[in-house]
Amino acid sequence: MNLDQFLKGAAPGSAAHTLRALRHRNFRLFFFGQLVSLIGTWMQSLAQGWLVWRLSHSAWLLGLVGFCQMAPVLFLGLLGGVVADRFDRHRMVIATQSAALVQSVLLAALTLAGTITVWQIMPLALLLGVVNAFDMPIRQAFIVQMVGREDLGNAIALNSSIFNGARIIGPAVAGLVVARWGEGMCFSLNAVSFLAVLASLIAMRLDKHPIPRPEGNTGQRLAEGFSYAWRTPHVRVLLALMMVTSLFAFPFTSFLPALVGGVLHQGAGGLGTLMTCSGIGALLGALAVARREGIRGMGRLVGTTGVGFGLFLMAFGLSRSFWLSCALILAVGFCMMIQMAATNTLLQSLVPEELRGRLMSLYTVTFVGVAPIGSLLLGWLAHTLKIQWVLVGGGAITAAAGAVFLFFVPRIRPSVLPLLTEGTGEFT
Repeated sequence: MNLDQFLKGAAPGSAAHTLRALRHRNFRLFFFGQLVSLIGTWMQSLAQGWLVWRLSHSAWLLGLVGFCQMAPVLFLGLLGGVVADRFDRHRMVIATQSAALVQSVLLAALTLAGTITVWQIMPLALLLGVVNAFDMPIRQAFIVQMVGREDLGNAIALNSSIFNGARIIGPAVAGLVVARWGEGMCFSLNAVSFLAVLASLIAMRLDKHPIPRPEGNTGQRLAEGFSYAWRTPHVRVLLALMMVTSLFAFPFTSFLPALVGGVLHQGAGGLGTLMTCSGIGALLGALAVARREGIRGMGRLVGTTGVGFGLFLMAFGLSRSFWLSCALILAVGFCMMIQMAATNTLLQSLVPEELRGRLMSLYTVTFVGVAPIGSLLLGWLAHTLKIQWVLVGGGAITAAAGAVFLFFVPRIRPSVLPLLTEGTGEFT
């Protein structure tokens, strides 16, 4: 039995049903190519951080390099949405992935030559951030062209699952590679991994159904996207919840080294274990969303997991037991991923096609672009307060935001009903 036969007519709740988006050839190519590439991306992420630390022994420079890589999403992410709605998304994804390949080749070459410095890493990190500012909204908007609206939610969840599966595998492999051959080999392997996703993109056969192109100049297109998001109740509250979560909860990973060393009294191995548990929880959350059929009940799911994310983060901040912390961070990762994947699914399922790219850019900015600001804010607070109380406070704000969202779910349902297509389900 081949994969197509296995997935065809799968019963709801079965393993085959969970993987149903893979019955689409184009998405299947994307899925496996992206899996290889993301493992390389996570390898480069760990190796780059270790290289900066080895060269500088400066936590400040570590944070600065991270900011350089993430900040462009905040400033250029909305422009990426305009590009996604204006140009052919398939070609644009090939272009952004090619640019990321060039960045990794430059990083590998300088490192293997032994001439790399932190001040060279920063502009390369900035370059990757600029690429991601365009790649993220374009790639998110491109998913619907591979699977259609029927399997869109499943495809988004499966895309999240490979991200988190790679998040478990990549750093583990990178640790071994850095110890044996150094950081340059990790960067080289990441460059090679891009060939897999580029090959999968080139091999796709896409129907040439033209996407409605927005009229007006760039400023008018941006204004149209903002206007739609503001006047559409369900979009407004979903993005507001995501922004609060990104400011006060998502940055918790930046403070894990301080918590592990200063509170739980563990070493690098303990940090790796906690990160693995978080990745496992996120992977399980993505698969849980993949099992769902349609968007029925997904509004309540976003709010409930938002509350759970905050409460588990509060408990994690208060924990003094390493193994209890491992269990709690697994629950944090589980709730965090369900909230993210469900929000993405709702936004993409209910958006007009001609605005998809710009709405995905708003999602990317509120999710990824705002996170560096949250890291700076919580880092500043951590200088005054104990790190565990910063996590407790961030968790409390996140849980409260999730509860407020649940309060609004019945009130925004009337704005959603006219947008539902037959068989999609219900928002609440």
